[in-house]
This record gives sequence, structure tokens and C-alpha cells, in this order.
Amino acid sequence: MLLSNFHVQIFFMKRTIRLILILYFSLPIFTSNAQPSFIKDSLENYIQQGLKDWQIPGLAIVIVKDGKPVVMKGYGVKDIVSNEPVNEQTLFMIASNTKLFTGTALAQLEYNKVISLDDKITKYIEGYKLYDEATTNLVTIRDMLSHRIGTKTFQGDFTFFDGNFSRREIMFGMRFLKPSGRFRQDYGYCNSCYLTAGQIIPIVSGKPWEVYVYDSIVTPLGMVNTHVLSAGIGQMQNVAKPYTTTFTGKLNEVPYDTWDNLAPAASIISNVNDLSHWLYMQLDSGNYNGSRVLPWKVLQKTRDVNIMTNSRKSTIYPTHFRGYGLGLNVADYNGRQIYWHTGGASGMVSNVCFVPEENLGIAILTNNDNQNFFELLRYQILDAYLGVDYVNRSWQQLPAFQKNEKESLQKIADLKARVKDNTPPLALKQYEGEYLNELYGKIVISVKDDKQLFINFKSHNNLTATVDYLDNNEWLLQYNNILYGIFPIKFKVEQDKVIGVDIKANDFIEFDPYTFLKKQE
Repeated sequence: MLLSNFHVQIFFMKRTIRLILILYFSLPIFTSNAQPSFIKDSLENYIQQGLKDWQIPGLAIVIVKDGKPVVMKGYGVKDIVSNEPVNEQTLFMIASNTKLFTGTALAQLEYNKVISLDDKITKYIEGYKLYDEATTNLVTIRDMLSHRIGTKTFQGDFTFFDGNFSRREIMFGMRFLKPSGRFRQDYGYCNSCYLTAGQIIPIVSGKPWEVYVYDSIVTPLGMVNTHVLSAGIGQMQNVAKPYTTTFTGKLNEVPYDTWDNLAPAASIISNVNDLSHWLYMQLDSGNYNGSRVLPWKVLQKTRDVNIMTNSRKSTIYPTHFRGYGLGLNVADYNGRQIYWHTGGASGMVSNVCFVPEENLGIAILTNNDNQNFFELLRYQILDAYLGVDYVNRSWQQLPAFQKNEKESLQKIADLKARVKDNTPPLALKQYEGEYLNELYGKIVISVKDDKQLFINFKSHNNLTATVDYLDNNEWLLQYNNILYGIFPIKFKVEQDKVIGVDIKANDFIEFDPYTFLKKQE
């Protein structure tokens, strides 16, 4: 049967309309041109208010969705003196967001059949020991990357953090970390574990960790402004300065961390522009700009949960389970699977997050370490994209934060008010001397200006503290780096002889105090 020109036109018109409808209803809920209303209309003001509420000098953010950047921008300033603005190229320390680079590198080496993640550490590092023999004989690369050797979170970091121990000395110092938990059952976040795992890389590849990561990950991703080591950060171009409000309530500039002795755990410096490349690769199954950077199986390996870290429903967020892979937290969030990690360096905190099911990635970098806004902003963005009813996450948690800060500052003020030139139980000279801790090493206490004690921490560069007598055998310790803190301490005295002292640092560094025993003459 022959059709007229009119019928042919009608036929093709109907088919075209049908194809348009099929394509329309196949589109995702949100495309790069149809973002949630919070992202389109409220994000800018939300961030500006957050910087003000949480005393954050500067913030950089990137959101990528469906293969395109939705937001890539800097807010506030990188330096409160010069007021130079943050932009998408401003460098920040990403700290523990380095860990996924290390986990990825080791997963890549396994894929290439150079190692197995279940190889024992002692296979590669002769003489390596942990606190007990059984764990030493069993511990694997995977155990190290999963924080499951039984130690407490941050255990040993007061010694290793910004210290002058070499990478090898840190690894071999781990034998003094007495675990409080059970091997392969209890999670304890461990920076020295990541260092140890990372040190397998030069042994099997012939390249230092920093060279291997740069050559195999950073360069192929075109992360041209990313620095794998932290040395010389203060001289880099367009770098944010680090600040804290800890212990004073006011913004104080703090020294840049020197993380290179713990490099596989924390040393990378980057910006949101470069991190967008990292996110695109994560969301495109290992591809970037149409080229294969990493096999999909390598990424899968980093995302497999090796230890559960929480299995209770959150009272605040729509999440029920959380685990840890190889440098990644893994959780559910309103029915989707999300992956993320945070990073904390002196004066800087950050997070990187991606949701493959939504083709969504987020990176947030900030330069005040004493705030939760960097995480609350991430949750606010996840809420917007994943269909969670709106609640202002920042204002939801700000009052409790401010209350805790006020109470902490009052405690410090009360302590300082007790410094009244009271006479200590023993003459100041009797407190002088060398004090030793098995893990840390040596501190030296001397008398300063005939009225207070002075501590020199020998395993750190330029870390000191003054100690003023209060009353009732208590003293007030104040570090020269405010980030380390202000704490009351007590000397251990027996038969009018000083035998030791317990020293505490900020929980940001390590939770438990160290006992130093006085070297007796």
C-alpha cells in the first residue's frame, strides 16, 4: 500500500515525538542544568553564613554532577592579614584524604600481581614488630590499611605528629603501642599503620611512595598543582594559611604541619580544581578524559569494606551502617551508597565524598581546624541531591558546639586565674632534669626566670611549653603552639623526690596522656 506525502509526514512526526518522550523520561532527576533548589538558590548564602558562624577564614568547594562541575569556587580569605581571597586554585593540606591515594596505589600493585594485600608485613620489612608476637606474625597490608590492629584512634600520634622521627623510626616505634582492642575486630584509626603499608611500595616498586603515587595517579589525572609532599608549603604560590580557634576562641595562625615522615597517611597538598579530576575518575570507573587511568577492579578493591565501624541507626542522618575500605569510609545515606573521607591537619580540615549511583562528587577544603561546618556542608549537599527533607545542618549543630566551646574556655580561664605565685611543694630546681617515655623519647625540664618551669620536647622541632604552679599539687602547662593545648598536670612525687609527670596534648593530636619518668642521678 502506497502512502501519500501527507501520511508519510504524519508517520515520521509521530515517531519523532515518541523518541523525544522516551529520551525525556529516561533522563535522571537532576542533570547539570537542573540542580536541586538548595544548590541553585541557597548554597552561596549558606556558605557565607557558615564561614561567619564557625569563624572560618576561607573555604574552597567543588561539586561535580553527571560529569560536569556544578560549583567550583573559593569563599573567604586564605590569609586574615592580607585578605587575599580563596579561589579554586588555592592550595590546602588535604591530610588524611591522602590515605585513599595510598590504598589505591597498593590495590593497583595487587592488580598487577606485584603484591597481595593479604601479604604479611614481615614478608617485606625485616625485624618489624608490633606490641605482641601473635599480631606481629599475622598482620598484613590489608590490616594496616583498615585500621584494625587493635590500637586506639590516634595512638602514638603525639610522638609521630610533626615529630622528627624518620619513617623507619616510626614503623619500628609501633612496637611500643600497647593495644587496648582486639586484632582484626576493633577499629582504631592509625596513621602509623598507613605509613607502614605505604613503605611496602618502595620495597616492591623501587620508587619512593611519593614518586610512585605521583607517577601512577597524580600525573595521569592532570593534577598539575598537587604536591605529594608537604615540605616547603609556606613558600608555595596561592596557599592558604592554617588557623585554629582551639583553647582561645579567637583565630590564631598556627605553623604548617610537616607530614613527610608520615607521608602515606597525610602529606598531599591540593586544591578543588585538581580534586575534581580525582572525583571524575572515581565516578567514571577509573577513566579520566576518555582515558583509562586505573582498572575498575582497583577502585572496587578500595571500596570493599574490611571492617565495620558502626551498625546503629543515626539519630541525625539517614544512615544505618558504616565500614572502612582502603582509605575510604563506606555507608548508606537515604538509600544510596556513599564513600568519603575527612582530613585534619593543623589549621585545616577537609573532606572528599562521592556517590557513584548519583554520579555526584564533593570536595570541601577549609583553613580553621576547630569547626564542624566542613562536614555539615557536605551533609547539606547530600541531603539536597538525595531527597532528604531540608533542615539547616549548620544551625542544627552550632548551638551545641558553641556551648562546648564556652565551657572549655571558661575552664581555661578558671585555671589561669589560679596562677597566683603560690609556692610549689618542692623547690623548682628539684623538678629540673631529663624525663623519658618509652615511645616518645626525651623531654627536658628546666627552671625559667626563677618562677616557672620550661619543657623542651626533644622529639619535636620547636615544641616547648611553660609550666606554672597553681595549687594543691597542680600545675598549668601551656604549649608554645596553641594547637597542642593548655592543661593542668601533676608531677609524681615519692618521699620528696620527683619521679615523673603525665603530659597531655590536644585530643586533635592524641587522646591519652604520656607518662614521662624522671632520670634519676
